Order: sequence, then C-alpha cells, then structure tokens
Amino acid sequence: MNFEHSERCLDYLSQVKAFMQEHIFPVEAQITRENHEMNGHGDWRKWVIHPQIEALKEKAKAAGLWNLFLPDADLAKGLSCVDYAPLAEEMGKVSFASEVFNCNAPDTGNMEVLYHFGNDAQKQQWLMPLLTGEIRSVFGMTEPEVASSDATNMACRIEEDGDELVINGRKWWTTGLGHPNAKIAIVMGLSNPDAEKHSRHAMVLVPLDTPGLTVERMLTACGDYDAHLGHGEMLLDNVRVPKSNLIMGMGKGFAIAQGRLGPGRIHHCMRAVGAAERALELAIKRGLSRIAFGKPIIKLGGNQERIAQARMAIDQARLLTLNAAWKIDNLGVKHAMTEISAIKVVVPNMLQSVVDMSIQMHGGAGVGGDLPLSFFATMARTLRLADGPDEVHMGMVSRLELKKYQ
Repeated sequence: MNFEHSERCLDYLSQVKAFMQEHIFPVEAQITRENHEMNGHGDWRKWVIHPQIEALKEKAKAAGLWNLFLPDADLAKGLSCVDYAPLAEEMGKVSFASEVFNCNAPDTGNMEVLYHFGNDAQKQQWLMPLLTGEIRSVFGMTEPEVASSDATNMACRIEEDGDELVINGRKWWTTGLGHPNAKIAIVMGLSNPDAEKHSRHAMVLVPLDTPGLTVERMLTACGDYDAHLGHGEMLLDNVRVPKSNLIMGMGKGFAIAQGRLGPGRIHHCMRAVGAAERALELAIKRGLSRIAFGKPIIKLGGNQERIAQARMAIDQARLLTLNAAWKIDNLGVKHAMTEISAIKVVVPNMLQSVVDMSIQMHGGAGVGGDLPLSFFATMARTLRLADGPDEVHMGMVSRLELKKYQ
C-alpha cells in the first residue's frame, strides 16, 4: 500500500492551504457570527447565503479550486480518493470551507450518484448545474417513523403509475433542505416490497417544487440550526415525477447507496481529521499562552499527556482513513467494506475526544461562538449517527471478521 500523494495532489494542497490562509481564516469569525445573526432561527424561508461566502466561491472557481472531489479529469480535477483526502482535511478546519470549493455534503455524494449511475439526460439536467454551483441538492433517506439505522426499514413508497412514479412518505434529517439554492432531492424509498431485502428500494430525482412535496421544518442539531444548509423534515404526499427521474432502475437503491457512501465517508472522515487538527492546534496555543496557578495551563492536570494522546489518535485515524481510500481506489468499494465501516466509527469518536479536550483547555471560551470548537463538538456527535450509528458499522466489521473463520 502506498499512501504517498501525487505531485498534482501536493500542488492542489498547497493552493488550498494558501487560499484558506489568505481568504478564509481571516473572515471565519466574522462570517460565522454574522451568519448566526442572519440565519440563527427556524424560518428557513428567510435564510440567506452570506455574501462573502458567495464572493469566496467565485474566487475559488477563478483559482481553479473547484469540484476537487470528483475523479474525472474532464468535469473536475480527476483526483483519486487518496489524493483528495488531504484537501478534504484542510477544508474541514473551517465549518463553511467545503462549500467555498463546491466540495460540500450532500452535494458531493449526490453528484457522484449522478456521475456514476445517472443517465445522460439526468446528468445534463442536474449534474451540470451542481458542478457549476448554480444549484444545490438534498438527499432524502432517514425517516422518523422507522428505525432508520436499518435502512431496509425505509417505508416511503415509490410506485409506478403509467409513465409516472408516485411517492408517498416522510423524510427527516434531510441535509441541505434549508439552502436557498436547493432545487433537487434524491429520495430513496420502497419500490419492490416483495423482493430480496436489499433489492426492495429505489432512488428517484424529485424537484423540490413538485406538487405534494412540503418542507415542514428545519431540525436543530444539539440546539442550533445549521443555517444556511439545514437538516429538514419533508412530507411527500402523492408526489408525481416522470419515470425518467428514476436512477438506474427499481430495486437498485442499495446498489447505488453502496457506491455513494464509500467515497463520501472518506470525505466526511478526512474533514473530521482536519477539524481535530484545528482543535489540537487551538488547544496547544491556548495551553501555552494562559497562566493559572503560576504555570502555563498546558503544564497542569495532565494536559501534556492529553496533547500527546490527541496527536497519536489523530495520526492513527488519518492513516486508517487513507488505508480505506487506497482500497477504494485500487480494489473497489466492495473490497474496502471493513475499512469504510471502521473509519466511520474511529474518526468521529477521535474527533469527539480531541474537541472535548480542547474545549476543556479553553474554559468558557470553548463552548462559545467565537471559536469553532462548539461546532466541531456538534459535528463529531452527529457524525456518530449520520450514515449509520457506530453500532451498525461495528456490526459490519465483526461480521466480516468472523467470516474469515467460517
């Protein structure tokens, strides 16, 4: 296994770091504060995109730092998972940085679905505007009425009626639903109830202005709204779309999801590694600069050992994620299932631990809004549920491990 990054990767990494230092870090606190002032309420219909974020997007696009995630040299930069990983890590250090480079979830995953599984018409209508940043998208999977940790429980119905598909159900934690530019949802639902359990579901493209689709509310994560992206709840009541909006075919939902979630988890996990690096950096600077009881606080209460533990945990998590990325690149998603599940457990738990340590080092400042630590804490905790809870992924790892001995 070779985790060494290519020259192209290192060149882009240098450019992304320079862009972050020049354009993003200097305005991070201001944008975060003003965004909360403008959008820190539940009426998503009044949410707006901070004008400086829009300006930063234009700068990133002009600099060629756009769509770095997609492994296609014509539509994007053609970087592998291993080569994109350190770029995602750098973006993870600031809450809104990924969007600046058009590399934010859930759009990256949705674009990969359309790129790998969409037909030409679907790509032209939806993939191309997403790649240019003209529109945003959402992914409707989790449902409030069933235990969505078992995705085979999904009950939202997708039924054929002549030349149309009729969709009925309710989705929540639909990421991106509050974005002012959100135009299209990829909805996963039950399409073939009598088939084998992993062949019962389909994915379909549903424009958000389709009659019968109602956005009911945005949900708070640990008491705060993730404006302007939003995690929303939507009702689909006899929503009708053309059959041409079906992705791949009826019953193909899990096959698509497997392809979508592999690279997507690399993205999530490397952003989390970046957040952990930022939290550790802040903790060290705080610990060296603050004096209590006659000493720098980094020399009090076992803090030096905590710094060492954080350093080791971050490096371990990064290497595990790069291992998963290498397997996806060289062997395919099906041969990286243990590693993909493992990072989904290891990395958010690592981030949660490192951020908690950093918050403790900062005292009251750690839980306030002047620093990104409270955002990172929410990110870490929710990541342990998003794309499946820890227990589901540990179950996958144990099943694959036991299979070796059967």
